[in-house]
Amino acid sequence: MRVKKQLDARYNNLFGRVAGYLPTDRGAVDLWQKNLLKELAKARKKGEEKEMTPGVRALAALLEQDGIARMYVTQMIEEVPRRYRQIQTVEELLAALNHIITTAPLYNPDPKKGNFFPMSSLFTYMMMTRSGEAAFRYGPFNDALRGILKEWCQFLDSPESRYVLNRGKYGWLSKSAWAYNKLYEFVIPDPAGEHGGFASFNAYFHREIKAECRPITDPHDKKVIVSANDGTVYKIARNVKRQDRFWLKGQPYSLEDMLTLSPETAPLIDRFVGGDVFQSFLSGADYHRWRAPVAGKVHYAKVVDGLMFSDAESAGVDTTAGTYSQGYEASVNTRGLVFIDSGDAAIGMVCVMPIGITEISSVTITVEQGQEVSKGAELGYFSYGGSSMCLVFQPGAIQRFTVKNRRPGTNPDAGPAIQVNAQIAVAN
Repeated sequence: MRVKKQLDARYNNLFGRVAGYLPTDRGAVDLWQKNLLKELAKARKKGEEKEMTPGVRALAALLEQDGIARMYVTQMIEEVPRRYRQIQTVEELLAALNHIITTAPLYNPDPKKGNFFPMSSLFTYMMMTRSGEAAFRYGPFNDALRGILKEWCQFLDSPESRYVLNRGKYGWLSKSAWAYNKLYEFVIPDPAGEHGGFASFNAYFHREIKAECRPITDPHDKKVIVSANDGTVYKIARNVKRQDRFWLKGQPYSLEDMLTLSPETAPLIDRFVGGDVFQSFLSGADYHRWRAPVAGKVHYAKVVDGLMFSDAESAGVDTTAGTYSQGYEASVNTRGLVFIDSGDAAIGMVCVMPIGITEISSVTITVEQGQEVSKGAELGYFSYGGSSMCLVFQPGAIQRFTVKNRRPGTNPDAGPAIQVNAQIAVAN
């Protein structure tokens, strides 16, 4: 009973569970894993096993040749409590990965059973083990996993992924999905056509929103700062340090780690010491393109590869912690860095930092260094997967935030709702 309570508590803290990507009922994850193994066993019996993709073969080779990777992965499987352990061997794990990345996620109208994050469902229990926490921070394993996720992204970018874009019960164009994802706010290329006119599942996931549904607040007033994305407020932090212990339970922001100390960014970090961070997270139904919170010139833009399935051990199993892992992930996960020079001495430079949390963790930046952007202009988008967003401001830039901070001890999805292009702050 104690193990079950601990697993339930830890599961309820997972980003995917909180964001609505994973089933609210943990038992649905167990059933999904069982059904996946049955499907793989059936394919083996019929001699219809899928050929391993290059990425999965590369991971298999790593686990053969790298003893540390093999140790962590073997142990994280074995450390899952026996009654919840579906995947028994490394070979089964590889076969499951190979299957997932050649399929697209199905919609499910039942939130207790909706499993929109199959990769997270596969890793759920393994991520919670001591060896799993080490494995997902181990560079070679993380790099191999990134290669697999890129293959999955390629599949979800392809027309072959559109089979889930249908109007059936488990289709992403069903009446239930239409309401859940508020598709009436989005641009549907061909509402009556097959697959809604979308070229791929990812095209559906990062679909465009109707301009009238997200008007820009005071587009010509430089003092009005707008949200870069749809979502809910995770944390507003002021007087942020250059370096801090981001792995501790409070998960303080550490600018050197967030902004990635490098020859290009090192001269910029000092500008933000003592400044503010505004972090929000995106649910499955949110708009997944992100926009400029201020007007200005793009000073620097780059995607930084990082971790993808790593949680802060300090989050533990405390259901009232309220911090979970997003603050930690801002320092270690795959993320984009878009520095915008506002040209206003009071505001200075603003860093827009989209963060990939789980699944594909794909961050695409659509602007370039030197490009002028207006407030509300598109900067990039997330492909399929969990995501979070940080806006980093210089000290003294923000007079006041006009949205409330999330109350300490509440779940991340209990924070105030925000919408892209809507005011979140007033500058000095």
